Amino acid sequence: MKYLIILISVLALFSCRNSLDEDTSEESAIPFYIGTYTESGSQGIYKGVLDNEGRIELKGLAAETENPSFLALDTRGEFLLAVNENSPEGTVESYRVKGDSLVMVDRSSSGGAHPCFVTVNEEGWILTANYSSGTVGLINMDSTGELGELLDVQQHTGRGTTERQRGPHAHSAWFVPASKMVISVDLGTNELWFSELDTIHMNLASVEQPRLSMDPGAGPRHLAFHPELNWLYVINELNSTVTLVKKNKDGLYEKGQSFTTLPDDYDRDNYCADIHISSDGNFIYASNRGHNSIVIFKAGQENDTLKFIGYRNTCGDWPRNFAFSPGENYLLVANQYSDNIISFKRDKHTGLIEAVDTISVPSPVCILFR
Repeated sequence: MKYLIILISVLALFSCRNSLDEDTSEESAIPFYIGTYTESGSQGIYKGVLDNEGRIELKGLAAETENPSFLALDTRGEFLLAVNENSPEGTVESYRVKGDSLVMVDRSSSGGAHPCFVTVNEEGWILTANYSSGTVGLINMDSTGELGELLDVQQHTGRGTTERQRGPHAHSAWFVPASKMVISVDLGTNELWFSELDTIHMNLASVEQPRLSMDPGAGPRHLAFHPELNWLYVINELNSTVTLVKKNKDGLYEKGQSFTTLPDDYDRDNYCADIHISSDGNFIYASNRGHNSIVIFKAGQENDTLKFIGYRNTCGDWPRNFAFSPGENYLLVANQYSDNIISFKRDKHTGLIEAVDTISVPSPVCILFR
């Protein structure tokens, strides 16, 4: 029996580590940053390196800060932004990227409590999503990394149908590519909120279509834009689905089909976290917390269907955020509860991923490649 247990353990280990067979065409050492929660061992933002064989190395602490749960990089790669997911007033920080370290530049209010998302566009406009207060903040960053004062706060109102949806919970906010449109995703109101970035009045202005409801109890969290079509895919945390949203001929968004992220026979709790689409528009990946997997879909190019491709166990507990490497040959997943990050080799033809390497990081919840 002892030898049988050892054999099973060895086989389990090798199921999460696979050798590389193909040319990866990645740089020899690609840096990435790790956002964390700091309640249990973490000190802030860490830096790692991914090599061209999928091996990952933790370089150490890049910046000491409290609960940097989500990160973003400006388009020049000079400044890193981090939210501090605190209450009653969250903050957003800017850092200059300098070698293996991050040098603090500035700090500003995020516009609410428990900010859990930040993004910045090419002109330095910053959006923050504040979960507990149900608000989206607007800030501007100049060319030196200095953050201006909070310019506008979009207060969400309403509620959904579940216990988690008694009030608004803004979970992410996005600049729509090649436009001034902003889409905010609110888990609590169960809606997408639409507005427009008004750079003259420096606010989030009202638009013709203010909101779009998801399926009752869905709990929208994040989204991914199709690189070529006027489509986006919303990951729903509470009912474990991906919903297609399409822009119609009148320029308004319409809800399409929804697709489960779970096997038919799975009957335990699950909470989806993140979603990404490959740059060729062919494959969609989403993370399942509970089932502890990455689900892979083939995206339809001529219709609105998603074809299930497979699941990959994340070799850890509670996969939160994940990210493609710059060449999309690898996918890195942050397992929050098991304190590890795992790298997967990605087949661009099939969309499938295979585990390669893992490192230990305390409470990792965000991965950002430079």
